[in-house]
Amino acid sequence: MDALEIYVAMARYNRWMNAKLCSGASRLDDAARKLDRGAFFGSIHRTFNHVLLADRIWVGRFGEGGLAGELGSRWLIDRVIGLDMALHDDWEALKAERAALDDALVDWTRSLDAAALDAQLRYSRLDGEPVEKPFRFALTHFFNHQTHHRGQITTLLRQAGIDPGVTDLIALPADA
Repeated sequence: MDALEIYVAMARYNRWMNAKLCSGASRLDDAARKLDRGAFFGSIHRTFNHVLLADRIWVGRFGEGGLAGELGSRWLIDRVIGLDMALHDDWEALKAERAALDDALVDWTRSLDAAALDAQLRYSRLDGEPVEKPFRFALTHFFNHQTHHRGQITTLLRQAGIDPGVTDLIALPADA
């Protein structure tokens, strides 16, 4: 499996896991999803929101760097006021945007080529500091960040009595 195939697999894994965890979280009522459970972003809902926000920030950066094409402009956020900024208070709207972005990410990773992976990504952090990193490193961070917070969501769901099932990358179904 080459690097391009790995990124496609990571996009597919993220889509699969996000759908599984959204399905589990949908078994809770809104109050239970929004209950502060002491996690970094407090609730299940706010943690899902943070992951979506961060994904949109990164996709916008990829777009500004010329590496995301239409994907970057569609998902760009004009003004981020903090990493806990609420994108959606409504669960159904959050789930729908999550699923749409995940589908777009799978398609986008399938369009990447070796030249894109070898490119340098230039962007500004939220505090305005300019950064330059290899695109493949930033893309790896992008997928790792999702995995990190989905681990938190998995724990929060378990504490709420919801078993999300197998979460291992190696269990990714071929048709996911």
